[in-house]
Amino acid sequence: MIPAAFEYAHASSVDEASKLLSKFGEDAKVLAGGHSLIPLMRLRLAQPAALVDINGIKELDNISERGGKLHIGALTRHVTIQNSSVVKDKLPLLAEIAGEVGDNQVRNMGTMGGVIAHADAAGDYPTLALMLDADVVTNQRTIHARDFFKDLFTTSLGPDEIVTEVVFPVANGPHKYIKFRRRLFDWAIVGVAAQKMNGDWRIGLTNVGPTPVRATAVEEALHKGAKPEEAALHASDGLDPSGDLRASPEYKKHLARVLTKRAIQQAQQ
Repeated sequence: MIPAAFEYAHASSVDEASKLLSKFGEDAKVLAGGHSLIPLMRLRLAQPAALVDINGIKELDNISERGGKLHIGALTRHVTIQNSSVVKDKLPLLAEIAGEVGDNQVRNMGTMGGVIAHADAAGDYPTLALMLDADVVTNQRTIHARDFFKDLFTTSLGPDEIVTEVVFPVANGPHKYIKFRRRLFDWAIVGVAAQKMNGDWRIGLTNVGPTPVRATAVEEALHKGAKPEEAALHASDGLDPSGDLRASPEYKKHLARVLTKRAIQQAQQ
């Protein structure tokens, strides 16, 4: 299908992009990699009045480690994250997740900031951001990940607010991300991330609700000495996933328990 008509503007700085968003109003969208937004526009599930293209803002494409924190610029592509020696050293789970995103075309165009701001329940980076207490930095403020994701495709971003970077804690202990899907390049039906950090486990769940989920009941059980298979039984505690053509709510809960056990066990290996 063909997208509905829209205005287009190219921004050369974050300040210019913010002003353009203010000019076009609440129905404007930021264009980064476009691999989530453009398909929705072609199906007319999204009909923004205007697109503000930020791809020319070079300072948003960067990776650095400062003060025990890993800074990932909003325009950093998945393939760059996947291959970064800094990421592999400081937060290897992020490099692993980046390598699981889509196919080569998606990884070469898609961006960290785009995935975070799009807030798809099946997105991989939001799960990691939530479970590790990452910060989402914008042109106006810093937002804790736990306060950023509000609902499906809904965040706390204001109309003229732009994600500039995501700041993760350094964590290079045992880790694993398992993404259950029908085909190699599909979105996750359910995904589970496990990361050992400061002596305790962090567990995150993908696509089991409108926003990413941190499985605190599993973390608490592991902290108290439970075995992975015992702790993983709590992965579905409090979950109320929606069903779809690929999986019923009960099957998603089952996958959450099974994949959590596998993720912890494989991380320990």
